[in-house]
Amino acid sequence: MSSLVLGFQEMDKTQLLLVGGKGVNLGELSKIQGIQVPEGFCVTTEGYQKAIEQNEVFQALLEQLTLLKVEDRDQISEISRKIRQTIMDVEIPSDVAGAVAHYLSQFGDEHAYAVRSSATAEDLPHASFAGQHDTYLNVIGIDSILQHISKCWASLFTDRAISYRMQNGFDHSQVYLSVIVQKMVFPQASGILFTADPITSNRKLLSIDASFGLGEALVSGLVSADCYKVQENKIVDKRIATKKLAIYGQKGGGTETKQIDSDQQKTQTLTDQQILQLARIGRQVEAYFGSPQDIEWCLVEDTFYIVQSRPITTLFPIPEANDEENHVYVSVGHQQMMTDSMKPLGLSFWLLTTPAPMRKAGGRLFVDVTHQLASPVSRNVLLSAMGQHDPLMKDALMNIMERGDFIKSLPSDSKAPSPKRGNTDMLEQIENNPSIVSDLIKRSQTSIEELKQNIQTKSGPDLFDFIREDIQQLKKILFDPQSSAVIMAAQDASAWINENIEKWLGEKNVADTLSQSVPNNITSEMGLELLEVADVIRPYPEVIDYLQHVKEDNFLDELLTFEGGKETRDAILAYLTKYGMRCAGEIDITKTRWSEKPSTLVPIILGNIKNVEPNGGKRKFEQGRRVALEKEQELVDRLKQLPDGEQKAKETKRMINRIRNFSGFREYPKYSMIHRYFVYKQALLKEAETLVQAGVMYEKEDSYYLTFEELHEVVRTSKLDYQIISKRKEDYKLYEKLTPPRVITSDGEIITGAYKRENLPAKAIVGLPVSSGVIEGRARVILNMEDADLEDGDILVTSFTDPSWTPLFVSIKGLVTEVGGLMTHGAVIAREYGLPAVVGVENATKLIKDGQRIRVHGTEGYIEIV
Repeated sequence: MSSLVLGFQEMDKTQLLLVGGKGVNLGELSKIQGIQVPEGFCVTTEGYQKAIEQNEVFQALLEQLTLLKVEDRDQISEISRKIRQTIMDVEIPSDVAGAVAHYLSQFGDEHAYAVRSSATAEDLPHASFAGQHDTYLNVIGIDSILQHISKCWASLFTDRAISYRMQNGFDHSQVYLSVIVQKMVFPQASGILFTADPITSNRKLLSIDASFGLGEALVSGLVSADCYKVQENKIVDKRIATKKLAIYGQKGGGTETKQIDSDQQKTQTLTDQQILQLARIGRQVEAYFGSPQDIEWCLVEDTFYIVQSRPITTLFPIPEANDEENHVYVSVGHQQMMTDSMKPLGLSFWLLTTPAPMRKAGGRLFVDVTHQLASPVSRNVLLSAMGQHDPLMKDALMNIMERGDFIKSLPSDSKAPSPKRGNTDMLEQIENNPSIVSDLIKRSQTSIEELKQNIQTKSGPDLFDFIREDIQQLKKILFDPQSSAVIMAAQDASAWINENIEKWLGEKNVADTLSQSVPNNITSEMGLELLEVADVIRPYPEVIDYLQHVKEDNFLDELLTFEGGKETRDAILAYLTKYGMRCAGEIDITKTRWSEKPSTLVPIILGNIKNVEPNGGKRKFEQGRRVALEKEQELVDRLKQLPDGEQKAKETKRMINRIRNFSGFREYPKYSMIHRYFVYKQALLKEAETLVQAGVMYEKEDSYYLTFEELHEVVRTSKLDYQIISKRKEDYKLYEKLTPPRVITSDGEIITGAYKRENLPAKAIVGLPVSSGVIEGRARVILNMEDADLEDGDILVTSFTDPSWTPLFVSIKGLVTEVGGLMTHGAVIAREYGLPAVVGVENATKLIKDGQRIRVHGTEGYIEIV
């Protein structure tokens, strides 16, 4: 058997590098019992390599191409044109042409064939390349087929295929093309079948697009198609399109576009019986491949032919469950302000820390809220909490409940505990003891100092046992009833103030102003203290100049050669001692901390020197405090004028005290957790370093791709199967590209929510108001904190902010994020700094362009492009 050309029956799934993604799938399809696949063969990548390997012009052009970036459109276009011409001019090697002639004589060389490209980087689980390479239909005769094989080879170097490879990190010289030659069938109808609904991702809902003639009209967007939806062998939806055109094969080869008779334009392409038959075939193909499929089909005289099947690459994986029941999952990342994919070690630490019923999917964590939704009492508690965190999540959950059939509701239990009873009992003693916050902070700090001392004596398997025990201590701190009561007291007081002041005085969101510059907020202090670092450096121009060119992380040692270098180094090191465990995406223990990469802070410090006057930190805090106290006085004075005014003023003053005394503490438990995580991480990296020295692990960061338990086992046995690491690195790359849903069901259906608002301006971009005020300024769309180049008065627009973004808040005037709620970090800090903010704005970073002037309505919750 020649490896230059293979028949479909001779191909198997191990031959991706020989026959490409499409070829492998066709080989597999033709093995499925009862599935009709038009017969054919494949000119393998060896045939392609044989044709081009000796061609010096091609190799030289390929080298030029590797030097280009995706932005170099004109040069890409020029070089790609030359490469395609070079390939078209190459003579197909005689043994390749001979093998093609041999297979054609077997299948009948008088027949018409489809000639289709199949690249080695195509139709893969993590990259589809759909439509990147060429397909030719109804090609007749050996000479014409050989000519079209050359055309397919050349299509490996179209502008769009080159750009797609650059964007997805594929090496041009490592991607090869095979060519499928498949007998043409001339269908009365054809189309595409998705075994999971491409709009909602529901794995139980199958979606069929169908139109008359060849499928090319549908793929190229020439015609609208009928769309049928099938669930559990029933047609649940039908949309019949007006089909004016169809593409058909011509007798002598090639295709033509024909008008469809007007009386046929609105008829259903497939009968109901055919729709259900095709759906069954789809489920059979999906079961064979073991994942949802995107299938091309043709209907010829009542027989369905399958001409292609590929995995659907855009679906978010379903969180794993160990039963067949319906489940509803909500995203942890949307509540924790970090929707990026996490590495296995990061995920496993969260699972060790939280008591919630967590599930993994797509490198993210989800909480299974099915049982909470089933009980009317716990459902109300959940929906109320979601309203605070993320109203879009709350609305999505309500959409599921409104269906009535997905989750069976339990009978109402009037004896179920009230969610706040425990906190209410404790509230009185907390309120009479404002030092409770500093006591909680002191207790946490003492515990961390003890941990740092004790962990130094641990190594090997003992270290893992020690960390597992210490996580119990961390849980006690995180879920301390006193700590929760303090946080709830501040939240409830804010809600009470907003509700009553609006009712009594007609003023909205007053608690935002009263929350400015509260004491004991570790996250807002972090932003202000970096301003103090800037003040230390400000008098030393040589140091400032040096910092402007810093790239390496050893810059702190080199500082000592400059005047003011020691002072600068000491100030940065002192800051890192207190805050160096933080970083963007800090809930993932594997993310690089500021202490590990201090150069991350340099652009922010330089921005502070440029944008903020000396002593800006203290001044900003004092100004916020003054605004809050003046607001308090003004409210009390106005309330006293009302009927029963003295009582209203007294109760309001009590609630304001709660806000001022307790709301700053909300940020502390997270800081305490991240601090502990960093201590664990440093100890685990030492163990990983030992494994590297022993030759068990290639590099210490490979430990990030193991769970805590697996890493423990590797340390215990000094054995590691590197296939696990390689597979997880591939998975992580795939997960990074996925956008996690807020709410997903066990059917894989992504449930969305919406804001319900009226009387907004026509082109308003809607979100959730979390910090009052209106501000107009230049939008800076920033996706990575390191890329921040802000000027005084800019408005930060980003996907999400966790505490590590706080140092940027001192030089902006407003905030817009895609993710967030009333009590998430960005919202809390925005209120404390007095920045108008709107969060939970779907697609904000796409709808708002960098540099546009925008107006942020922080009180009403929308943005206008000015």
